[in-house]
Amino acid sequence: MSVTHAPETVDVLLRQDPELAEILLGEADRQATTLQLIAAENFTSPAVLAALGSPLANKYAEGYPGARHHGGCEIVDVAERLAVERAKALFGAEHANVQSHSGSSAVLAAYAALLRPGDTVLALGLPYGGHLTHGSPANFSGRWFDFVGYGVDAETGLIDYDQVRTLARTHRPKALVCGSIAYPRHIDYAFFRDVADEVGAYLIADAAHPIGLVAGGAAPNPVPYADVVCATTHKVLRGPRGGMILCGGELAERVDRAVFPFTQGGAQMHTIAAKAVAFGEAATPAFTAYAHQVVANARVLAAGLAAEGLVVTTGGTDTHLVTADPAPLGVDGRTARGRLLAAGMVLDCCALPHTDARGLRLGTAAATTQGMGEAEMTRIGVLFGQVVRGEIESQKAREEVRELVGGFPPYPG
Repeated sequence: MSVTHAPETVDVLLRQDPELAEILLGEADRQATTLQLIAAENFTSPAVLAALGSPLANKYAEGYPGARHHGGCEIVDVAERLAVERAKALFGAEHANVQSHSGSSAVLAAYAALLRPGDTVLALGLPYGGHLTHGSPANFSGRWFDFVGYGVDAETGLIDYDQVRTLARTHRPKALVCGSIAYPRHIDYAFFRDVADEVGAYLIADAAHPIGLVAGGAAPNPVPYADVVCATTHKVLRGPRGGMILCGGELAERVDRAVFPFTQGGAQMHTIAAKAVAFGEAATPAFTAYAHQVVANARVLAAGLAAEGLVVTTGGTDTHLVTADPAPLGVDGRTARGRLLAAGMVLDCCALPHTDARGLRLGTAAATTQGMGEAEMTRIGVLFGQVVRGEIESQKAREEVRELVGGFPPYPG
């Protein structure tokens, strides 16, 4: 198997373990020849990949800089301190914990820092775009805490802020959670802060999806409003797969102890180094331009899908996310996703509020990283409609997708 542009990290495996190298090359080829529209995915920079494959992967480092449970941590301490300082500066936070292995583990640590089993938590209901960690009965959150779900308006698809306040007054939760995996609009953090103060609750912002836009100045910053902000370092932020927590100084020790030793052990120092690289990249003017282009692309794509006959929820987007119902084109979400995948267009399904149907969730972060702009989004929207309606054979559509992405390799040369 060959691939035009593969990360250099594969080279050593070609000599050492050709069987696994073929798998990695196959994935590199898949990424380079199909259109990546999954809202939670992106392409890291070669520098982030280099940090992930660095000697820091060999170091065990339970604890925090200056207070490790293993010797030989002098160098990795510097790397973690650098990541922390860059995160604090990037988001204007008094404290940052960069050890969480994922967004879910960051949320788990936030709950552990602020709550006790049985506490009541108010969060966006799962049928309206809430995450598993926002009260799913299959998740630790739904098993350990008493979640009450708020929703979105049936007509506009926007968060029902009146309902949020009413439910908060009725249930007096210990914490409010704002954040979503499928809500394409900005969240009114000031409103949630006001409600949390009224009922004496903590405010937890789950900013896994918009945090990269926050870094680039293309979305509101939850840090000034929330007691704790949980986030991922991949998605729009374009770093390694992992999580982080931002908070004020008064909660720093509780958050740190909730991460280690309460919810996880040794920190992944190579990932933390890669996070430091990503934070550094996100502080540049180039990333600011990128973040705004992500939003511009999403708005054009949303308009294109609407023009093709899909119903775009909330009527558009403020972020990288677009969610849409393909039912007017005569197919359900799963069928549409299958047709699009056969054509080389990779995206997800999502719940559609106030229905039992499944819609489509897509994002523009990865395609924008590749260098695509509004013209490409317009082209994608037209092809999207043709594929979902079955007006074009999947092989022909796949060839068009291959031609499109061929001009925007994720790792050129």
